[in-house]
Amino acid sequence: MALKGLDIFKLSPKKNCKECGCPTCMAFSMKVAQGAMDISACPHFSPDALATLSAATAPPMKTLKVGTGDAELTLGGETVLERHEKTFVSKTRYAVAVCNCMDEAAIDARLAAVPNVDYERIGERMYVEMIYVNYSAEGKTDYVETVKKAAALGRTLVLGCTDVDTAKAALEVCKDSKPVLNGADASNYEAMNTLAKEAGVVLGVRGADLNELHTTVEKLEALGNKDLILDVGCASVKEAFANAVQIRRSAIKDGDRTFGYPSLVNAAALAKGDIHMQAALASLFTLKYGSIVVMEEMSYAQALPLYGLRQNVFTDPQKPMKVEPGIYPINGGDENSICLTTVDFALTYFVVSGELERSGVPCNLIISDAGGLSVLTSWAAGKFSASTIAKYFAEADIEGKIKCRKLVLPGKVAVLKGELEAKLPGWEIIVGPNEAVQLVKFLKDM
Repeated sequence: MALKGLDIFKLSPKKNCKECGCPTCMAFSMKVAQGAMDISACPHFSPDALATLSAATAPPMKTLKVGTGDAELTLGGETVLERHEKTFVSKTRYAVAVCNCMDEAAIDARLAAVPNVDYERIGERMYVEMIYVNYSAEGKTDYVETVKKAAALGRTLVLGCTDVDTAKAALEVCKDSKPVLNGADASNYEAMNTLAKEAGVVLGVRGADLNELHTTVEKLEALGNKDLILDVGCASVKEAFANAVQIRRSAIKDGDRTFGYPSLVNAAALAKGDIHMQAALASLFTLKYGSIVVMEEMSYAQALPLYGLRQNVFTDPQKPMKVEPGIYPINGGDENSICLTTVDFALTYFVVSGELERSGVPCNLIISDAGGLSVLTSWAAGKFSASTIAKYFAEADIEGKIKCRKLVLPGKVAVLKGELEAKLPGWEIIVGPNEAVQLVKFLKDM
């Protein structure tokens, strides 16, 4: 049920803020209904009213925490179907799969490759966050030992196991790290529910179709378990996609909280052996609507576009992506290397830095705060000007850190050259090319 501000106001124990100084009034009630404030900000609601209102104003998709410490991840909590409506909340998490059906050498090799993808982009760490450990009754290796090896990487685990006894043994060695137990179905949900609740872990649920999945979730909720993840299935790509979309639409548009849980998509099973198709599916389900996407492996070549897509999708569309102001040495640039400057808009930075790397010329790229806007936009808004550049040079003590006194200015703001020379005496201001792609020839000619 969706409450309006008036509904909340009617349940308010006090109608006048002046009585106690707390914000229990119509304005407060409207903000709670819009999600701008938490109902717990008023201490005067009765426990029953608070429970009713908290449930009614909670996001249609439950927010879950899995993993512990530095490996803790947030899933769910989504309130919209499309990013432009508001913003997405919890980004898709990527998992690499291993299975006890693989031989020991193959398992070791795949796990050893996991740490290879670990880099930072615009202040966000990009790495393989989860390991999916699948169980096969015809396994070549011991499942529990495979779980131990995966746990040693310090990533959050997903145990893909429907066998109750095996799942119990696996949880004994990893439950403290709060993995996901993806093993409940229509035939074993009671036993799996008991295991998950005893271990205090999130339970993954699967079904032959959406009707069976919905029914199984209802039964688990009746048993008091609402820490669930919904497996969209792996019968076919078409069915998995339809299920993922229907689950999200049912929760957000239709208010069906039985489907109000994060989703898991096993791309490794949907396109077994085809890592390129798995990467394509990971991109698809990053958009529609995988909370966890499982792949057989993750290479740097796959990660770079995939994590870039995720970062674009799971950022507030009203807030531009920015890099931190600072001095960025490129190609081994030092205090004697030529300097270039541009804005802090992330796309501009990556395009320019990429071309500078391609040139092979040691240099320093100096980024100042321009509000996360492009060169011409920030110049027109007065955020990238001779005054702002000179101010940043003074604040960051650029002259104390850099001996070279040559500064290349973006060609599109060549108009700043004279004013910048006046504000940075002793610096040679050089007008660079209009386009980043021209930087390679420009620097080599210099």
